[in-house]
Amino acid sequence: MQKKDNVIRRRLRASYITSVISISLVLYMLGLIGLLLLNTKKLSDYVKENIGFSIFLNDDIKEVEIFGLQKILDAKHFVKETRYITKEKAIRDFQEEWGEDFEDFLGFNPLPASIDVKLYAPFANTDSIEVIEKDILNYNGVRDVVYQKDLIYKVNNNIRRISITILAFSLLLFLIALTLINNTIRLSVYAKRFIIRTMQLVGAQSTVIRRPFLYNSLYQGILSAFIAIGLLIGTMIVAERQLEGLFSLKDYRISGILFSLVIVIGVMLALISARLAVNRYLTMTTDELYS
Repeated sequence: MQKKDNVIRRRLRASYITSVISISLVLYMLGLIGLLLLNTKKLSDYVKENIGFSIFLNDDIKEVEIFGLQKILDAKHFVKETRYITKEKAIRDFQEEWGEDFEDFLGFNPLPASIDVKLYAPFANTDSIEVIEKDILNYNGVRDVVYQKDLIYKVNNNIRRISITILAFSLLLFLIALTLINNTIRLSVYAKRFIIRTMQLVGAQSTVIRRPFLYNSLYQGILSAFIAIGLLIGTMIVAERQLEGLFSLKDYRISGILFSLVIVIGVMLALISARLAVNRYLTMTTDELYS
């Protein structure tokens, strides 16, 4: 009898560990989806804010006027940053990129001084830039405003498509995760279906029967959520190293929201699945338990 009890305990322990690991991995997958969704806007803003336009200046404009214009631009609510490029730097950059020195051939530097402007993400689209371009062309000393209209349109269009695709894929994975967690909890309760019947036979009420299973599922959900959070933190650290200098995942607000969602989802799904599973076996006949 002692040996049989030990075997049952080992099986229950193995079932509990398997259930926790399974739920942890599902929550980890959901956490990765959440991390991707919460950072989609941040990533799209990063891409948009690295696309801007150049303001070409007249050759006769004075440097003090250039600095004045740059100061005006920096004060605009739609401008993230500006960078003044002198005629000398423009020719050096051209020579480094193309490997040609046409200044000696022409006898003068044909490239104008310019100001590179980067916009905040909400204004990094063709419609906004067209309005901004008309405004900037009214300033004295401005020769032209140049930007890659097709590139900006394609970037915004592709970001929109990618966002929709990620959202659809995330919903699909979320439904899969719901199914996996529900099946995991049901299997865990299935292993204890005869305990439920025994409790019924001794006159225990349904509420009393459900209680230990709900408490157990609550602990499973919390433990699984913290394991998933640990895996997510590890993933974020590795990703941060890979994206160093390009994109940062260090956002405590987003991380707090994500980890809270993982805990809430883990607990709620575990409790709901456990309640449904226990209710199912409470209504079964003895013959059905063996099927």
